[in-house]
Amino acid sequence: MAYFRNNAVNLLNLHYGIHSIAMTGGGAFYTIYLFKSGVPIPYVLGAMALILAGRFAVRPAIVPLAARVGLRPLVIAGNVIGALQYLLLARVNGLGLNLLALCLVSSLGDTLYWTSYHAYFAALGDHEHRGHQISMREAISAMVGIVSPLAAGWVLLTFGPIVAFGVTATIQLSAALPLFFTPKVSVARHVPGALRASLLGVKIFFTDGWTAPSFFFLWQIVLFITLGKSYVGYGGALAVSALAGAIGGLLLGRHIDAGYGKRAVWLAFTGFAAVVTLRAASLGNPALAVLANALGSLSSCLYVPTVMTAVYNTAKSAPCTLRFHAATEGGWDLGGATGCLVAAVLVGLGAPLPVVLLLPLFGLAAGFWMLRGYYGRHHVEIDTAITDAAGG
Repeated sequence: MAYFRNNAVNLLNLHYGIHSIAMTGGGAFYTIYLFKSGVPIPYVLGAMALILAGRFAVRPAIVPLAARVGLRPLVIAGNVIGALQYLLLARVNGLGLNLLALCLVSSLGDTLYWTSYHAYFAALGDHEHRGHQISMREAISAMVGIVSPLAAGWVLLTFGPIVAFGVTATIQLSAALPLFFTPKVSVARHVPGALRASLLGVKIFFTDGWTAPSFFFLWQIVLFITLGKSYVGYGGALAVSALAGAIGGLLLGRHIDAGYGKRAVWLAFTGFAAVVTLRAASLGNPALAVLANALGSLSSCLYVPTVMTAVYNTAKSAPCTLRFHAATEGGWDLGGATGCLVAAVLVGLGAPLPVVLLLPLFGLAAGFWMLRGYYGRHHVEIDTAITDAAGG
């Protein structure tokens, strides 16, 4: 398995695996705890929109900062600041200054981390093994997600939010350790043509961002309500979902690397759309909601490699991977913030939750059209890259 020979990617995936313990543990209860603490659903969505808008505002400072210090320090700093948000989350009690502080810190940490992480992964990864490497990353995340939400739900119920989110913050801080052994990646101060090269990524990420508010943020609250507002029941549903993702996580990356990107787009996007529809129909039915949640994890294991193979390969061929990802992440923020605000307004006006849960279908249709075009143009190049690698 040649894609394991890249030690830098292996260390980066180890980091991501530890980081995923925090994300799939305490992080999976982020919107749930806001809702449980007394923040109404429209305001939860509004808070997420504020976080994304803050990320968009902070993002222009990332490129000049990275030109000074390189990518690795930014990934580490973003990881550390992102861990602090969990300490603030534990102190939210309805609307107020604690919620505002949480939004601001989350914006800064997420912007530093995700922009530099995606650029770092794109720079260190291999074009011919990209689908495998992304699928491995997502499978690691899915596997740790089998245990971590159950543990987080139990700790949250037994010891309360201070302990539960304190443990989450500690785990995320430890995720920085493997990064001290990865190589430095510098960033040029001036790169002409970088913005133009990122336009496809911006459009893909805008549509992906649009899907997140209803598919993740709102759905988490709907699932929590459907399961009787039980932390343990919700954690169990996430564990079942992660198990489904772990089983299917390694399947599609090989399919993409073998040159079948267009077929992967059909599988990923039609599957994703089916899950969106099923979730909208599952409100009030615990068994169906747990099934829809599990299928959502499986569909993400198909969807993420399909989207990110195209994005990472485009980023690596761009004049500057960081500028590429700064722009594309900005597109995600705009799409996500727009989707959050639309969903918040609809819920606030009394729209049925199943209707709001269908909003991702618009983003999926646009993403499907763009990625079909991308893989239609690049499938020969993918095949050629694999042939060259095998011959080498």
